[in-house]
Amino acid sequence: MKLPREPGDLPYADALIGYEGDLAPDGHYDGCLFTGVAFTGARADNGRFVECAFSDVALEDVSVRRSRLSDVWLRDVRLLSADLTETSWVDATFLGCAAAGVQAFDSGLQRVVFHECKLDSVNFRGAMLTDVTFENCLLRDVDFAGARLKRTRFPGSALIRADFSRATLEKVDLRGAELDITAGFESLRGAIMTTAQFLVLGPALARQLGVELKDT
Repeated sequence: MKLPREPGDLPYADALIGYEGDLAPDGHYDGCLFTGVAFTGARADNGRFVECAFSDVALEDVSVRRSRLSDVWLRDVRLLSADLTETSWVDATFLGCAAAGVQAFDSGLQRVVFHECKLDSVNFRGAMLTDVTFENCLLRDVDFAGARLKRTRFPGSALIRADFSRATLEKVDLRGAELDITAGFESLRGAIMTTAQFLVLGPALARQLGVELKDT
């Protein structure tokens, strides 16, 4: 699937209008183009973002709790300590974005693509991920505890110190990913991986099960 690289590549490009001003709670943003701006400490809880594009945007300490975002496109967006709790994302694309210290627990993601993104200490606890793809991404200290992942893929991505405790996986494709899982091995039922990946996880899985490995 070819991903749109510029706002002009979007199917709703002709309807985009440059947005100026601050974000506010309960706002309705339809066909807005956010480019080259930084929002710090903004509160946009319970908002609706429909067919919006974000390019070269910084979101620091921003809250969009319980907001609904559909048909949104984000490129080179930086999220620092942002609060995405209980947000809903449908048909969203993240390109070259970076997120650190982001709270996204109890959120819902459906048909979402992360491409060449860096996610550091992102909290997906209790989230629902359906048809989500992390392609060529770095996921470091990402928390999927208690999350439900369905038809989620990680091609070319690295999961460093990932936590899947009490997670539920259904047709989650881990093939092509670098796996460093620190917790939740018992939750990997429902995952798809290669034999080589399983062998790499073997020692950690054995420790989890209390199995002592000895070759002599």
